[in-house]
This record gives sequence, C-alpha cells and structure tokens, in this order.
Amino acid sequence: MRERDRAAVSVLRTTVAAIENAEAVPVGDGRALSTSADVAGAAVGLGVTEAERRRLDDATERSLVAAELRSLVAAEAASAAAGDRERARDAAAGVALLRAVLDESGGAGD
Repeated sequence: MRERDRAAVSVLRTTVAAIENAEAVPVGDGRALSTSADVAGAAVGLGVTEAERRRLDDATERSLVAAELRSLVAAEAASAAAGDRERARDAAAGVALLRAVLDESGGAGD
C-alpha cells in the first residue's frame, strides 16, 4: 500500500476476503434463535446473532490462496486473448505476488 501498487493491493484484498469468507459460519448452522413476535425474522436477545468464526488450518488457507492464483492465471489468459495488455499485465503481477506468498508460506503454487 505504501508503494501505491493498486493492482497488488487489489489482489491481496481479494485473497484476504476469500479467506475471511471461508471463516464465516454457514447460515442455518443449527443454532436455535429466539424470534420476535413483532418483527418477522428478527432475532431477540443480546448477542444471539453473533457466532465465532471458523478457524482455518494453514493448508486450507494455502488452498484458498492457490484458488485465487488459478483464478488470476485464467484472468491473465483471457485478458491476453482479448488483447487487453494492461489487465493481462496486472493479472500476471498478481500471479507472481500470490506465488511468492505461497512460496513464503511453504505451499506450492500452480
């Protein structure tokens, strides 16, 4: 971010969002909720809608980063085929960045 590399920041934000989405507890996880008689579907009670996020192991996080990397490889190929050099270049930079992240974390990139 300090270097003002918007493409790299975008790739990292998207990857972090994918990890955070995977940590989310699925809707309808079986928790009983007290519902309001006054407002349809409203939950009643302090903290009743709060749920602890799932904890992902390192291998799962690396697989999510690898999935983002595969997505960028496909985007690079599609952009190059469409003649959009700038997007292809940004995607290629994102691929290099995520490969470096995977290499640093001990995982293999695609």
